[in-house]
Amino acid sequence: MQGLFRSGMISLALLCALGLAAPSASARSHKSEPSQETGFLNRKVEMHGTTYRFQVYLPEEWRRDDGKQWPIILFLHGRGERGSEGMWQTQNGIAEAVRNHPDRWPFVIVMPQCPQNAHWTDPTMLELAIAALNRESVEFHGDPARTYLTGLSLGGYGSWELARLYPYRWAAIAIAAGGIFWSYEPERWQQASTLPAKYAHSIGRVPIWLFHGSNDSVVAPRQSEMMYEAFKSISGDIRLWVYQGLKHDCWTRAYDEPELPRWLLAHRKTSTPPVYAEHLLVPMHPPVIRLSTAQLDSLAGEYREPNGRGLETIFRQGDQLFEKGTAGEITGIEAESAEIFVRQGDWNGAHAIRLIFERDAQGRAMGFMLRDNRHEERWVRVGR
Repeated sequence: MQGLFRSGMISLALLCALGLAAPSASARSHKSEPSQETGFLNRKVEMHGTTYRFQVYLPEEWRRDDGKQWPIILFLHGRGERGSEGMWQTQNGIAEAVRNHPDRWPFVIVMPQCPQNAHWTDPTMLELAIAALNRESVEFHGDPARTYLTGLSLGGYGSWELARLYPYRWAAIAIAAGGIFWSYEPERWQQASTLPAKYAHSIGRVPIWLFHGSNDSVVAPRQSEMMYEAFKSISGDIRLWVYQGLKHDCWTRAYDEPELPRWLLAHRKTSTPPVYAEHLLVPMHPPVIRLSTAQLDSLAGEYREPNGRGLETIFRQGDQLFEKGTAGEITGIEAESAEIFVRQGDWNGAHAIRLIFERDAQGRAMGFMLRDNRHEERWVRVGR
């Protein structure tokens, strides 16, 4: 009997070592949930015997089994992201904005890729874009009432075509540095007096937000101006923001606008858009102001990172404040307010770096936050 008991214990130990013994009640009650991928996912679609690779973005909160319908965006990239590997289109535009601020973009985003030597306005490429959207809408629970269209540059051309061909599909449309007069078909300009109106009447009152750089030499700002006037003339819902001083790349600034994803979500196919027209010239940065020498002196001093390693020095010369960086480089900083400064010459679309000073109850500078549209760093004043 004792031998049988000992043999049984040895057998149980062997089973446990091999992972074959029955799990404990505790282990049975804590089964791990099946893993689920979110973020940027590799996808592909077959069309006319050709395989096209592309990307879809799923927010972290997306779930396959909860039955929830998600707002869904079709994004068309620019000329420089064409290819067949299926990923270049995630390098800028809406994908960059999502990486910087995923909390702002609670959307499923479909990002097809246009092959080299093709254009989004080609019929086959328009078919590809819609096929990718249709497939991902079914698989990832896209909401037909909250389906949006956006594109930049070459993708802006394609977005205008999809808007014209499928006006019933979109709850709202956003286009950056796009137009209807394609650089590869200059003869379209011969229809400049009639073509914008044709697009406006085909698309109707779908809400549209256009973005353009005032110094764009690739796609002339006039293209967006003409479309704005065409939609305004039919009492449409149209906005045009022209970024003063920006060239062709206005999309970095446009997709970083916190209002853009909120504006998209405010529109549904089931709602009636208002008659609305807005044309803004957006300055590259707010106007600078002059502060007194006493105000500037109150900010001068040495500042370190909380870990004590990096050292920045803020100092005044005349009526100008300067920043000496960790590598010894010196840059002028200009005041937007008594607490907010921006580096001179550091404006690059959406990526301007600001120094936001913090004060104590007595008004003394305690430190500053170094912030751009992607991240922030805290610096603490030495000897305060």
